[in-house]
Amino acid sequence: MLLACGIAEQNVNVTPACPCLRGWLDGWWVFIYEKGYQSTDTAISSVFTKMKGVGYTNIKGSERVWDVADYVFPPQGDSSFVVMTNYIITEGQKMGKCPELDGKHNCSSNADCEGGSFKRTGHGQMTGVCLNTTKTCEVLAWCPIEDDVMIPDPPMLMSAENYTLFIKNSVTFPTFGVSRSNLVENIDNSYINKCLYDPTHAPLCPIFRLGDIVKLSGFKFETIARVGGAIGIVVDWTCNLDVDIKHCKPKYTFHGLYGNAAETDQARASVGYNFRYAKHYMEDKEQKRTLLKVFGIRFDIIVQSLARKFDIIPTLTAIGSGVGIFGVATVVCDLVLLYLLPKREFYKNMKFKYTDSHVQDPDSEACSTETEVCKK
Repeated sequence: MLLACGIAEQNVNVTPACPCLRGWLDGWWVFIYEKGYQSTDTAISSVFTKMKGVGYTNIKGSERVWDVADYVFPPQGDSSFVVMTNYIITEGQKMGKCPELDGKHNCSSNADCEGGSFKRTGHGQMTGVCLNTTKTCEVLAWCPIEDDVMIPDPPMLMSAENYTLFIKNSVTFPTFGVSRSNLVENIDNSYINKCLYDPTHAPLCPIFRLGDIVKLSGFKFETIARVGGAIGIVVDWTCNLDVDIKHCKPKYTFHGLYGNAAETDQARASVGYNFRYAKHYMEDKEQKRTLLKVFGIRFDIIVQSLARKFDIIPTLTAIGSGVGIFGVATVVCDLVLLYLLPKREFYKNMKFKYTDSHVQDPDSEACSTETEVCKK
């Protein structure tokens, strides 16, 4: 018979060295802590967003109000969108010939401006003419050419800090037939109209102030608003469906994905986030456009999910695996005790029982059956 790992012997402590104990603990770790008795499923998710807020600018006496239709790109309420916080505007552009910006196509003669060619950093096609007034090449482009060297500081739309974002998220765990929304129990219209997300006091409110999102992600709003950046909003659904469904609630976290040189981002090339957007119109039968270089905060809403529920199949599998591991560990334990430990002879004597074997004389066996002959 096999000897158990914890052999009772006062002078020898074998439990720490016994691998079968570890195998037993590993089995319970998987079964209890890792919830080996439950099956898992990930959710199918949809996200709907809505921005609210009004911005105001006053540039050289020209006042303007910016609403949602002006500062959100794209406007469909997707899970990934940009909120404009700063911009460079070039109005009244039309197609024509004009001098390139200084430093882009500098020249001293027409020979420096190859007609019909482009430069990667330029704004149009060179005409082959070097303009003496600017010492730059003439180009066919949208004129006047945008000058984006000076980025407005402070940002033009610092009021974006007080914009609010509404997130509506629905998830379905198809394996378990469970559907949930982040508008959980007690989140009704009256509550939404007055609540504002706070990680401590209102962790389930789906209304978020942009300034709070930026702060919770680790950025400073005035810094990221100047040149733009990106922030990830993670909606985490980690649910134990063995308890009441009302305990399956979302948890929001915020992460700065990339920003600008003043932050902790180590990549200093092409900092921030920006893109160009043009509004075309006709004036005196001539096509014109207003060009905006938009600096903004890109928000990516990421839904991650994991639901667990008791299932007899993984339960039996986990138990069977534990039993198997325990059996293998017992064999290893025997090998260690019998062949590796200093007092292996002691364990060998405890494990095996030795008996003396006596060889019987054939003549004596014969005598036992033929008593009369042996007596003679």
